[in-house]
Amino acid sequence: MYIRKTDQIKFSDDFFLPFGGKLNKDNRWVKLAEMIPWSDFEDAYARNFKSSTRGEEAFSVRVALGTLILQTRLKLVDAEVPLQVMENPYLQYFLGFDGFEDTRPPFDASLITHFRKRFTPDILMEINNMIAMKEFEAVEDKGEDDDHHDAPGPSEPSDEGSQISFSNIPKKGKLILDATCAPGDIRFPTDLRLLNEAREKLEMMIDVLHTPDIALVAKPRTYRNRARKNYLSIEKQRKKRSKTVRKAIRKQLGYVKRDLEYVETYLKDAARAELLTKRQHSELETIRKLYEQQNTMYETKTHSVPNRIVSISQPHIRPIFRGKAGSDVEFGCKVMTSVVDGYTFIEKLDFESFNEGTLLQEAVL
Repeated sequence: MYIRKTDQIKFSDDFFLPFGGKLNKDNRWVKLAEMIPWSDFEDAYARNFKSSTRGEEAFSVRVALGTLILQTRLKLVDAEVPLQVMENPYLQYFLGFDGFEDTRPPFDASLITHFRKRFTPDILMEINNMIAMKEFEAVEDKGEDDDHHDAPGPSEPSDEGSQISFSNIPKKGKLILDATCAPGDIRFPTDLRLLNEAREKLEMMIDVLHTPDIALVAKPRTYRNRARKNYLSIEKQRKKRSKTVRKAIRKQLGYVKRDLEYVETYLKDAARAELLTKRQHSELETIRKLYEQQNTMYETKTHSVPNRIVSISQPHIRPIFRGKAGSDVEFGCKVMTSVVDGYTFIEKLDFESFNEGTLLQEAVL
């Protein structure tokens, strides 16, 4: 359940410090907190909640978005974020708390995963560009005051919140355009590993779906021990012959097909289907598509297929061809950025590969 708190505006002078004193207004976190229009993202944040009347009260958009920002800037793992916030009054002010509290972490580290789900890549790209634009304008305005001249500079920030016009950026200096890949945190995918992982997840689903009949009917044969042995016999080899790998893939395809048929039979009972979690249902859809892709590549003796799945837990990740000496392919999100006087703006962000050359004219203009 999410309750809007846009009317609660907090200033650094009002932040309570139990040991006395006030926050330094020139601190980077204080300045950044005043620069971000938190309330402009309330609607986008609230839309990701299923119900406004059920469940516990959710954290505000400032806590959720601020946590992601400070984690990225400080390069922290999830478990370290709440500890850093608990120990630093400036971080607590940045997240919108009323005063400094160091007796317990403000939230559990597991909530950071849910914070990430609340913001789509488009929203994050808009936030990044907005912050960079306002910092850019602040530096330009300060430079004009120091030089004491009336030369025209960038216009004042728009009052429309997130609707910032990037045409206000002065056309001067150097413009650097580059496309890169933000690698996803996944293990290097191979066909054999993906099929083995799919088989193991299907076996867990079968165990769950068979629970009501555990004392009445024997569990279907999955040959999991044999399948595991077949997989390890190839995976442990340092140099794998193509014929041996192809034979192992054929065996794993057979195991996955058998397990999928068992699961589909169980799911004909609507009541039994509720035994699977939402995540397992999502993984099942991914495994179905994965099996179709792997079976197609095996029959056609190819190693590519449109929208190829390289991770069952993150099916949106796609292979991005980079042509580097160390690795030709990276797996993650492709990002095209432009750098103006040291400030980075995101031109396009997509998990599907795209030709950045088609965006050159748009980025320059």
